[in-house]
Amino acid sequence: MRTIKPLIALAIILVGSIGCKKDTKIVEDPVISTFYFIRHAEKDRTDPDNPDPELNQDGLDRAIRWAEVFDPISLDKVYSTNYERTSMTAAPTSIKKDIDIEYYDPQTLDIEEFKLINEGKNILVVGHSNTTPMLVNKILGLEKYDQMDDSDNSSLFIVRFVDGVPTDIRLKMD
Repeated sequence: MRTIKPLIALAIILVGSIGCKKDTKIVEDPVISTFYFIRHAEKDRTDPDNPDPELNQDGLDRAIRWAEVFDPISLDKVYSTNYERTSMTAAPTSIKKDIDIEYYDPQTLDIEEFKLINEGKNILVVGHSNTTPMLVNKILGLEKYDQMDDSDNSSLFIVRFVDGVPTDIRLKMD
């Protein structure tokens, strides 16, 4: 009986210490990447033969409003297609954030590489009525959004990846 009591006490101590053992997993912060997609602001339509028009006054005003929308957001990069209307839309945000505009070609953009080089960052992408929803669909990996109406200069698509899992929303900023 004397040897059983110490063994029971030892068993209780061992079981108790195993049950109280803390989980030693190291929890890492999630990797969050956020992509903001907009179409260029209103363009000058006075010359229908001009393939690369600048913004009209409404477009310039909207470009400034976009800069105000993105003011509280910490952006790491600003991308634009190499057109006057997209560059002019991106410019106020780029200037306010002191970030150079990086130009991209939506037809040749490798979306997986684009996601990888921008992992963990907040990115603004300025495009066109056909390329903006196309890129959103590509980055999501599904066909969700149709081409934008030609009068739609106010949609904001937000795609956020948290540890590689995407969520998305489309907002109207009028």
